[in-house]
Amino acid sequence: MKKRDEQPIIREQTFTYDDYAQMPDDGCRYELADGVLELMSPAPTPKHQVISNQMQTLLTNSCQLEYIVFASPIDLILSAKEVRQPDLVMVHRSRKEIITRRGIEGIPDMVAEILSPHSVKRDKQKKLKIYAAYHIPEYWIIDPGNEALEQYVLSENRYELLNIYDREEPVQSNRISCVSFTMGQIVDAAADIPG
Repeated sequence: MKKRDEQPIIREQTFTYDDYAQMPDDGCRYELADGVLELMSPAPTPKHQVISNQMQTLLTNSCQLEYIVFASPIDLILSAKEVRQPDLVMVHRSRKEIITRRGIEGIPDMVAEILSPHSVKRDKQKKLKIYAAYHIPEYWIIDPGNEALEQYVLSENRYELLNIYDREEPVQSNRISCVSFTMGQIVDAAADIPG
């Protein structure tokens, strides 16, 4: 029996990006985890979507001269067998060649995931390991329930928790110096949205 936190496995045999890209659109979102197709369900809540949109807006407003900011769904193609769809992705404009027609093919400067009840284990354990293994320099986990942002930075081949920003503390990044917002700005935008 599948535990509640685990994602359904769609197909046991090895899957590649090309297989994934040729799938018919069935209205569902998938990720490719080490060659295994995983269903991302259920769809994000309206509150999740407002939080994602607010973060993308704030990051774009402060960083657009240096970075391109994407919100899910967008394929982050880390390898032929590892394709993820982070909630937010930042790519420095000097490295925009990794942005292709298919998605982002390479290592972005930052990825972020917004926690939801069904994604906690995936975002805080599985993706933490995967993003570190592929050397993504910075990973943010946004926790709307606690109005906090966990900032992980790559140190050698693993992430270290650099800071936890609460509601009123300005989020900053040594690597991405244009970042400037508070979690209050993020969660207040979705305060009256069910989620």
